[in-house]
Amino acid sequence: MQRDDDWLREAQAELAAARALRDAGHWSWCCFTAQQSAEKALKAACERLRIPHFGRNLNVLVQPIDEREPVPERVKLACGRLNRYYIPTRYPDAFDQGAPADQFFDTDAEQAIEDADAVAGFAQRVGGPS
Repeated sequence: MQRDDDWLREAQAELAAARALRDAGHWSWCCFTAQQSAEKALKAACERLRIPHFGRNLNVLVQPIDEREPVPERVKLACGRLNRYYIPTRYPDAFDQGAPADQFFDTDAEQAIEDADAVAGFAQRVGGPS
């Protein structure tokens, strides 16, 4: 069963949640939620192209998509930045001291949302008319 629309809807919902977290000053969670949005958007693209998808690494998820449809450099760079938010945004032992909430800032959150938005926009176009 193809679930690309479900993955894409969840990606959009998480992008909206990331914006709310940014606005509330929860920057580490905003960054993590933006990463989750991008992950689900890429899984939507994989579903649409009927590419098996496993794992959480955005750089790995985007590779087979790029083999079928060229992925813009902007989206690849966004994946690379967002990929870094999967663990350190949530676990205090990712840093030698301080909670994740102390390690991320409004500029990180802004960039994460821009990046997730770029990935989601790309994923919506995958498999569509050329």
